[in-house]
Amino acid sequence: TPVAATAEKFFGTPGVVFVTLAALAAFISVSNAGMLSASRYPLAMARDHLMPRIFYRLSRRGTPIVSILSTLAIVILIMLFLDPAGIAKLASAFQLMMFALVSLAVIVMRESRIESYDPGYRSFLYPWMQIVGIVAPGVLIVHMGMMSILFSLGLLLTGMLWYFFYAKGKIGRTGAIYHVFERLGRSRYDGLDHELRGIMKEKGLRDEDPFDQIVARSMVIDLKQHVEFEDVVDQVSGWLSHIVPHTPSEISQQFMEGTRIGATPVTHGVALPHLRVDGLEEAEMILVRAREGIHICFNNPLTGHDEEEQVSATFFLVSPEKNPGQHLRILAQIAGRVDDDNFIPSWEAAGTTEELKESLLRDERSLSLLIESGGLASPMIGQPLKDIHLPEGCLVTWLRRNDDVLVPRGSTVVEEGDRLTVIGDPSAIRLFRSEYVAGPQSRRERRAQNKGKT
Repeated sequence: TPVAATAEKFFGTPGVVFVTLAALAAFISVSNAGMLSASRYPLAMARDHLMPRIFYRLSRRGTPIVSILSTLAIVILIMLFLDPAGIAKLASAFQLMMFALVSLAVIVMRESRIESYDPGYRSFLYPWMQIVGIVAPGVLIVHMGMMSILFSLGLLLTGMLWYFFYAKGKIGRTGAIYHVFERLGRSRYDGLDHELRGIMKEKGLRDEDPFDQIVARSMVIDLKQHVEFEDVVDQVSGWLSHIVPHTPSEISQQFMEGTRIGATPVTHGVALPHLRVDGLEEAEMILVRAREGIHICFNNPLTGHDEEEQVSATFFLVSPEKNPGQHLRILAQIAGRVDDDNFIPSWEAAGTTEELKESLLRDERSLSLLIESGGLASPMIGQPLKDIHLPEGCLVTWLRRNDDVLVPRGSTVVEEGDRLTVIGDPSAIRLFRSEYVAGPQSRRERRAQNKGKT
């Protein structure tokens, strides 16, 4: 090769050996990455019940071993029975077909106008860019020859047969195309909204989403007795009527309607009633804890049946009508936090409203700091907040002193025994933690862990 010839010219035989070894390492690395990437297809399809569950089986280290081994076997068979030119043609045809299907999927998703569809980027020149993306791969596949044409048609036919004879009876969804049909006066498929919300939970929040600020200023209701969900809704609606241009009865009716139609997620002992209303500038949230439980009747969208459950936490979220994407991302963030194994023990062990809020905040974006003499944060004692060095991107959201909660200002002087709650970017929080936090756990965290063990 030109690279080997150049190495031999300048460095002789050692240069050729070095370049050859480097090329082999690069080839092995690319092959390994490609195989691991390809193994995600059977893994994801098994998770969606489109392939046997054995492909979803994970090893002790979380590796989809069956999916990887089956992918490796297919790769070996292709390499044994096809020449390099044939492999390149089939791989190119597959990629072109995937590009065409992705372009078609973009059109379907855009035209469905599903609120849960929240892409981070929107293609320009829509839909002409996608139309070209559908037509051009077909033209290229035709020009690649009969082998590529037959391979593409064979894949499409195999996929259709697999769906109708294996997967159709195992899944309960249809797709975004039904939302397009809804615009034409036909049916729609509500299950897709829940699937897209699951994807949003995996993607997480965007940098501009003010989740921490919403939690920091949220209202907290701590109930000691067992209550019905309707009673909690009435209490929350009365408070929300002061910031939302609706009467308490109207707000209560909308929350209750959400539970009846399956729009209120209920999982892991937590309920997430939510609304979007006009006339609201920014999202607001109310956190409700019931030590003896809240009895709620709701419609389960996955089964379509009415169910009832006892929950210990209810988070009411109200967002502006004009920003549905952010509303759903915040819901997904709460759902993701609720899924953590340590959330319920931390929530139940919280002794104050600040600790309740801290249990909901993202660990990498917040921390609670007790000011004690002899600790790393002891230099803060006697200093106003404006004179304390905080990493850029950090914000002190509240300060608890004895039984009082102070709204922190620049002139607020820090005293021994104060507890500060700080939020910020993950990098800023890590820097703050390394500078001021001596121990890895707060007393609240230790208390939550001990309660979880008992």
